[in-house]
Amino acid sequence: MRGLDTFVPPVCRVDISSALTSPGHPLATGRPRLVTCRPAHYAAPPKVTCLADGYPRVVAQLRIAMAQVNPTVGDLAGNSGIVVEWTREASRAGAHLVVFPEMVVTGYPVEDLALRNSFVSASIKATHALAERLSDEGLGDLPVVVGFLNRREGLGARFGQPAGSPQNSVALLHQGEVRLVSAKHHLPNYGVFDEFRNFVPGDTLPVVRVSGVDVAFAVCEDLWQEGGPVAAVSEARAGMLVTINGSPYERDKDNVRLQLCQRRAREIGVPVGYVNMTGAQDELIFDGDSLVVDADGELVARAPRFEDALLVTDMRLPEATREEPPAAPENSGVRTARYTASERPAAPYTPRDPVLTPRPDPTSDVGQVYRALVTGLRDYTTKNGFPTALVALSGGIDSALTTTIATDALGAGNVHVLLLPSKYSSDHSLSDSEELVRRQGVNSRTVEVQPVVDAFESAIGVSGVAAENLQARVRGTLVMSVSNQEGHLVLATGNKSELATGYSTLYGDSVGGYAPIKDCWKTLVWELARWRNAHAESRGETPPIPEGSITKPPSAELRPGQYDTDTLPDYDLLDALLDAYVGTDRGLVELTAAGFDPGLVERVITLVDRAEYKRRQYPPGPKISSRNLSRDRRLPITNRWTP
Repeated sequence: MRGLDTFVPPVCRVDISSALTSPGHPLATGRPRLVTCRPAHYAAPPKVTCLADGYPRVVAQLRIAMAQVNPTVGDLAGNSGIVVEWTREASRAGAHLVVFPEMVVTGYPVEDLALRNSFVSASIKATHALAERLSDEGLGDLPVVVGFLNRREGLGARFGQPAGSPQNSVALLHQGEVRLVSAKHHLPNYGVFDEFRNFVPGDTLPVVRVSGVDVAFAVCEDLWQEGGPVAAVSEARAGMLVTINGSPYERDKDNVRLQLCQRRAREIGVPVGYVNMTGAQDELIFDGDSLVVDADGELVARAPRFEDALLVTDMRLPEATREEPPAAPENSGVRTARYTASERPAAPYTPRDPVLTPRPDPTSDVGQVYRALVTGLRDYTTKNGFPTALVALSGGIDSALTTTIATDALGAGNVHVLLLPSKYSSDHSLSDSEELVRRQGVNSRTVEVQPVVDAFESAIGVSGVAAENLQARVRGTLVMSVSNQEGHLVLATGNKSELATGYSTLYGDSVGGYAPIKDCWKTLVWELARWRNAHAESRGETPPIPEGSITKPPSAELRPGQYDTDTLPDYDLLDALLDAYVGTDRGLVELTAAGFDPGLVERVITLVDRAEYKRRQYPPGPKISSRNLSRDRRLPITNRWTP
């Protein structure tokens, strides 16, 4: 084990399902409970000698608590309260150290709030006040690590860097004071991240001695990039590295995170702890999934996903050496800052069983995507003060899935739907809508739109596509009027396939304040609907979505006999092509070489590129893919380049 004794006694694990959430909740997936068997002779570990970097070391015990929590951007008082609450839980659990996620004091990401001196000053003040509050509430002796927004003092203005020198920082709070501060070294500037715009980098590896063990800390991106603070951990002779993170959810990213932690642990020869936040901020979803791996990269502990949790883990780590560690190499660009919270190792004790929350379904992540969408909608509504949501329910799959997500996120009593039939609406569309209302128990009303459409047509005289769009815009106006009158958050029901190709009506079906399925291809929409129904059936419940909404051919129903395939290719083919074009930026030649028909490629690319102006006006929605059509992909509206 690279000379670092992080031995966890042999265990046998039995997966026993029990309710994940409160009884009766439709998303209760069954939290696996770990039954751990240990040899009868196992007790607290004695101090034994091992080797680390050629130096004799003695093993010490450390109980570390990692709190994956859900802060709100700008709510410094509320976020500080969260830290106090979970620190108290960590203290009750007998932890020697408690660690919180990246920027937990301010919420994350703060974007250009970081450029406001008043906000930076408020963050610094709140962090010092938090240290004092922890001490006043009897928690001052427990070292607490938090992320916050700091300012690099004494750094003059530099061209190309944000004025005011804001820093994405980590602080150690102990005995009523901020004892140690360091800042993120690697600033991501890709995908959804603009940190080079908002922050200046740090150059310090913080190392805290807790119960006789040296623990080093880094911030999120520092773990993902080569060099920087993580590369200095070995030279600093730390016994463990813990990273604080605000790592957004993407499909399959949990495995990437685990593999990264395993690789880094083997590189630096010490265990790695990874604490991530939960909840949602605008379009970003945070899924928790905090974890610990040992020095060989073996998984030691793992928290659940999409829920707040305190991951308490007992580690056997090398006791800190009394010898002065060598200085970091001159070319590393990183210095080491140290603070001693407690020099004396903890008295031997019997460790807790490790928590290893299994992944729900290793063969499919559709259920996890669904939970991400529910999390995004729930937090967007609650954090922005919307008590209720409103959906235009058509009987089709998109509005049916959107309504179902809203019901699971907010409760049926807080969801309102409008049925807005016109003369082109089919009988089964209305009956499917009424059946969904019956199954889910949401609030419903029906408004005939044809008289309003007729009034517009007699006033201005429209035909063809303009007449079709008029119907959508009348519906949009009615929905927004009800929202304005009653205070509901309107949910747009468009999917990613429609958004990519511009297959929507501005100020019609695109109206709304939030779009729950905005980042879901149409084919994924069907998968999610089938998963949700199957999940209900597995619990002995009535499937929430009528089968007719899933199986009938998709149609906007704006003219007689209209189907989506009149305008768009079959969705299986379209989504594959869109995913290649949007997700990887491959052009006409590359897509044709990949096997797509040249004429189809040219047609779809033209649709996507011409619809950029529509996407700019579309409401935000939860990001679940590696590249959404918003923060991840920024293209000019006025653009004559043909790929």
